[in-house]
Amino acid sequence: MNTTTPIAAPVAALARVLLALMFILAGAAKFAGLAGTAGYIASKGLPAPMLLAVAAGTLEVLGGLALAVGFHARWAALALGLFTIVVTPIFHPFWAVPADQAMVTQLLFMKNVSVAGGLLFVFSLGAGPASLDARRA
Repeated sequence: MNTTTPIAAPVAALARVLLALMFILAGAAKFAGLAGTAGYIASKGLPAPMLLAVAAGTLEVLGGLALAVGFHARWAALALGLFTIVVTPIFHPFWAVPADQAMVTQLLFMKNVSVAGGLLFVFSLGAGPASLDARRA
């Protein structure tokens, strides 16, 4: 991959921010409605829903911020990518919902799969030249 072109740094930074935005906003929303988030987690049959809600919100906010600024971006991307891969079939089981909900649920499922792919791409190639990681190197 050629990261020396003039456009590489701003595009990589924009890509990181766009990937991170979903997690930062979702994590903030989890904290804003912690009881509701825990209730939703409990409705899926998962144990310790309040603990999982706090853990998920923390990972999303801190991991999202780290990814956005490119601080330990590979590890943040890996953590968020694995998190996304694990929770997607639990919260978006398009194969197990009524037919009138299947299309939207499958769209959310595939969106998450695509985001996980983008995160794994960041994990494999790094944050890019416009990042705190690049400044530290």
